[in-house]
Amino acid sequence: MSYNGRVKYKHKRGKYEVGSQPGTINIPEDALKPRIHVYSFNEHELLSSKGSDMETITRQIDKCKEHTHWIKINGLGDAALIEDIGTFLGINRLVLEDIVNTHQRAKFDEYDGYVFGTSRILYFNDEQELVNCQFSSIVKDNIIISFEQDYSDYFEAVKTRLKAGKGVIRTAGAGYIFYALTDTILDNYFVLLAQIGDRVDTTEDRLYKSADKSIMFDAQQLKRTLIIIRRACWPERDKINDMIRSENPEISKEIKIYLRDAYDHCIQAMDMVESYKEVTSSIIDLYLSMVSNRMNEIMKVLTIISVIFIPLTFIAGVYGMNFSRQDAKGRLIPDNMPELYAHHGYVYTLLGMFVLAVIQLVVFWKKGWFNKL
Repeated sequence: MSYNGRVKYKHKRGKYEVGSQPGTINIPEDALKPRIHVYSFNEHELLSSKGSDMETITRQIDKCKEHTHWIKINGLGDAALIEDIGTFLGINRLVLEDIVNTHQRAKFDEYDGYVFGTSRILYFNDEQELVNCQFSSIVKDNIIISFEQDYSDYFEAVKTRLKAGKGVIRTAGAGYIFYALTDTILDNYFVLLAQIGDRVDTTEDRLYKSADKSIMFDAQQLKRTLIIIRRACWPERDKINDMIRSENPEISKEIKIYLRDAYDHCIQAMDMVESYKEVTSSIIDLYLSMVSNRMNEIMKVLTIISVIFIPLTFIAGVYGMNFSRQDAKGRLIPDNMPELYAHHGYVYTLLGMFVLAVIQLVVFWKKGWFNKL
């Protein structure tokens, strides 16, 4: 599989105002309008509702006070909604600023009464663009609010588990949902890495079959993609490690057991990234070596041809000087190319040149020069 042109990286960034007050909520102009899905669940039932305003959230929470609530928000294009959520849950404005400024690296922050975490969501869309967007979540008591930049249904597996009601996902609280969402992001890293691994193998096979310069370009694109994944995956490891070491009651001991498994997955993903990076670097180096070797082979052929024709050219040059054997009075000029008037001299000269070329070819062949071409 070969890329057609340069791989595109779709990364929406927030709106920045240099020198603005900390905690300022700046919504970018191209931000999508929020779509809110509220899932309220306990051991026996799962209720859901949709909307686009704060009333959707408060109405569902008031109706299901004994349930755990997952408030899933897709789109960050409503500053009033973000501020209302902050007021409703008592969230620090610096956290709200981090939610809308979508350049954050993966991290885990603890505050009085709640925790806040961010991650990077990566996947190839239908146009084969590498989408790099931010995922943020807040856990407080029996409520988890997650924020995503676009409308993609990235956590369908978690919703499926909630609907099935099997395992501990309905009974372990909002902190477990926080883990489940983080683990889903990690699992999708493996899906992305599997796609990249297939492309690395295909590029390597093309290198062995028929090397051309597009292979080097494709390998460089893969390497750049892997660097972006590494930038997302490396801080994710630190985030999960901070969650494991946290004493916050939102992250219970039971959840930490699952987080250790997620930590192992993160290390495994990082190892795969590093391995693929080494392979792509090797592909580039091998291609350059093959080009260099091919150039050396071409230069060797040209050198052999030049060595054969240098003495022939010398002979032709000597006999091309056309000195006369007699002066103007008809007297013989001493030491002056007697072969010029030899019978059949032209034939003998050509024959001598041919024999000399054959001798050189035999010598080169015995030295094994032709076997290495």
